[in-house]
Amino acid sequence: MAHRPLLMNARTLLVLAVAPLVLTTGCKKERTVQVPLVNVDISINVNLPAYNALAVTGGWVYITGGSQGILVYRNGMDSFTALDRHCTYHPEDLCRVTVDGSEVVARDTACCQSAFLLMDGSVVNGPAVFGLKRYNTTFNGTVLRIFN
Repeated sequence: MAHRPLLMNARTLLVLAVAPLVLTTGCKKERTVQVPLVNVDISINVNLPAYNALAVTGGWVYITGGSQGILVYRNGMDSFTALDRHCTYHPEDLCRVTVDGSEVVARDTACCQSAFLLMDGSVVNGPAVFGLKRYNTTFNGTVLRIFN
């Protein structure tokens, strides 16, 4: 029994030596893009003439809102994606993406040439490594709500 306190001290020292390594590797914060947080709560009636392009899957429109405007894309009958047009590469430059001729990709033509898929905002061509900021959407068959 005389050795037990020494064994406990050795275990305690080992735990204390290893714990900081485990904690620092397990608690790394995921880096996020610093696109400005802007309150968004917009409702649009997709049956109005201004939103005609949203009548079909693959249709898209620009609307006012978010940091640099919002790009709304219709993924399916009841499914939409709403993306902030603020490019995620050097967001402090305030660059804005526009839909290119393919109508599948939004591209930052003014600053870095990064390209993003309309259907989900993911990067298809860098130097951007983070996708476009997405907003939540709900759809009741007529009104599309975009919010954060």
